[in-house]
Amino acid sequence: MTIGNETILSVRHSSGVELVLVQGDITKEAVDAIVNAANSYLQHGGGVAGAIVRQGGQIIQDESDRLAPIPVGNATWTSAGKLPARYVIHTVGPRWGEGDEDQKLVNAVHSALDIANQPDLQIKSISLPAISTGIYAFPLDRAARIILASIQSWLNDHENTLLEQVRLCLFDAKSVRAFSTLLVSEN
Repeated sequence: MTIGNETILSVRHSSGVELVLVQGDITKEAVDAIVNAANSYLQHGGGVAGAIVRQGGQIIQDESDRLAPIPVGNATWTSAGKLPARYVIHTVGPRWGEGDEDQKLVNAVHSALDIANQPDLQIKSISLPAISTGIYAFPLDRAARIILASIQSWLNDHENTLLEQVRLCLFDAKSVRAFSTLLVSEN
């Protein structure tokens, strides 16, 4: 399912959806949709967003320009250009210190999953990064706890989801440790 990414851990949620922890490059994920940790203006210049446009092509930025701006905690989607995924779901996570960051991160995760669950998109697999933990400086351990809890609560509330697999694609070993410790302890 991936090109060069390493599966670290896989568990099954009570809904039957597989939760997979992957270390690697989200632009290499061969899934129906990848999630971009975006800014409100959907300007994809640096970090994960910049890599997505560099690998997927200018079409992603062009489509984003027509959709922006979107508020923190919300999401939208574009095509994925030349990426192995079919869609990019752009979700806006909070900047650390802006206020109500925990709830905004929950909303960002839920908004991305809500889009993935739209029947017309036919998304069965999705891959998310560690939203807001890069230049937005959200503390990694706290974000890991919130992101995993948000995914699990969303799945608990959507028993009939079309999703079959939710992947967390993490770039470095530190992020993998933060998420894998929690994923193992919760299952």
